[in-house]
Amino acid sequence: MPTRLVREFPLFPLGIVALPGEIVPLHIFEERYKAMIERCLRSGGEFGIVWLSDDGLRPVGCACEVTEVLERMEDGRLNLLARGTRPFRIVEREERLPWPAGTVEFLEDRDEAADAQALETARETYALLVEQATERRPDAGELGEMGAYAMAATVDFGHDAKQGLLDLRSENARLRLVTRLFRAASKRLELVSRAQARARSNGKVRFT
Repeated sequence: MPTRLVREFPLFPLGIVALPGEIVPLHIFEERYKAMIERCLRSGGEFGIVWLSDDGLRPVGCACEVTEVLERMEDGRLNLLARGTRPFRIVEREERLPWPAGTVEFLEDRDEAADAQALETARETYALLVEQATERRPDAGELGEMGAYAMAATVDFGHDAKQGLLDLRSENARLRLVTRLFRAASKRLELVSRAQARARSNGKVRFT
């Protein structure tokens, strides 16, 4: 398959990681980003959220589209919702536009057979975590439509974990990773629950 390159793709370096399918609230206040978003709104085009980590700008980001403008202020600031669409890799930074931009390559997953067991395990582990956190099990129909990105987008993982998912070009590998992440989150919730129970009992276990 030929490489698909897009030039002058608007980039939004932020201290977050977005995933395909994830809804991201944004407050746009810098002049260059206000201009960038206005162009995206006029054209219906995408922009790319890229994690600006302590180690610098990560090469793989997530394209996003504006789904709703929540508030438009008199000075041009915007509150909006964006939805992640597809991963990309920055090939080259470009400095010609008034906002950050670059030549990007949209990334495709490797051609591989789906691992039904990995998918089933990930969905069940996710359902157990949601039930543990909310006391409500996800709807079976909704769960049956969810892949790794969709499940991960609803859980507050750290940036490194989300970037790790975004960097993988295998859905099977992403399913195995989210399963490990869901299990780790479940253990943390269990520890918090135990600590809270001990605090309520003044640190003593009650048998009556």
